[in-house]
Amino acid sequence: MSIAEERPIEATEIVDEDEARRARARRLDRIGKWTLPVLVMIVTLFLWDRLVVWNEIPHYILPGPGLVFETLIKDWAILFDALLVTLQITLMALAVAVIGGVGLAILFTQSRWVEMSFYPYAVILQVTPIVAIAPLIFIYVDSRLAGLLLCAWLVAFFPVLSNTTLGLNSADHNLRDLFRIYGATRWQRLRYLQLPSALPYFLGGLRIAGGLSLIGAVVAEYVAGTGGIGSGLAFRILEAGYRLNIPRMFAALILIAVTGVVIFAGLSFLSHMLLRKWHESALKREG
Repeated sequence: MSIAEERPIEATEIVDEDEARRARARRLDRIGKWTLPVLVMIVTLFLWDRLVVWNEIPHYILPGPGLVFETLIKDWAILFDALLVTLQITLMALAVAVIGGVGLAILFTQSRWVEMSFYPYAVILQVTPIVAIAPLIFIYVDSRLAGLLLCAWLVAFFPVLSNTTLGLNSADHNLRDLFRIYGATRWQRLRYLQLPSALPYFLGGLRIAGGLSLIGAVVAEYVAGTGGIGSGLAFRILEAGYRLNIPRMFAALILIAVTGVVIFAGLSFLSHMLLRKWHESALKREG
């Protein structure tokens, strides 16, 4: 066999080996994506438990993971009702943030004067700590539920506003010129060009706003204290702290953390489903 005949065979073998290597890397990535976080959690819980046992730490200072889990089961009725209240405020604030953020972003892109007039005040609301604004809100807003909702909305709406505004302004200028040449109206450009271009940016801001709305709801409950609606997870944490029921505090914290993870995972799944067939960020890439 000549050298010319051997080279294609060698090239094919190299391609096959490279493809096998990439397949193994993808398989390891899929396995590690789930197993590594689980292993880290198991090690963390074990060290937490051993730290409590070895140092004989009282449960009213630092409870072990077993006692926290037992408290979570025992107080599930109380904590679940509190979770529903916090979740209601969170989702309502997120919905209002989406409506207000997207609507204001569209208004900004339609009028440069409106954007220059109001965008600085949106930035001021974002950079001002919510714990500084919340007491004033609860003074002037009679409804405690409305006050909690307003606090959570103030935290959540800016990522939606800023990301959506950036996305609407990031449409390809060549396509803008093409739409203009063909006589498209302003609303046609918005519907068929700017909104599809802004979708990935909006979804990125939505994932951020989901977690921030939960943070805003919890912080607002802390500020409201006993004067609030008195049944959210933050209120249960305060109540447990006053009674030195530290296991219930940890159980409520775990519920808040799990809720945040579920919200982020759900919004990430929504983003993947909307972008998976056409946007580079969601397309499967070869390793």
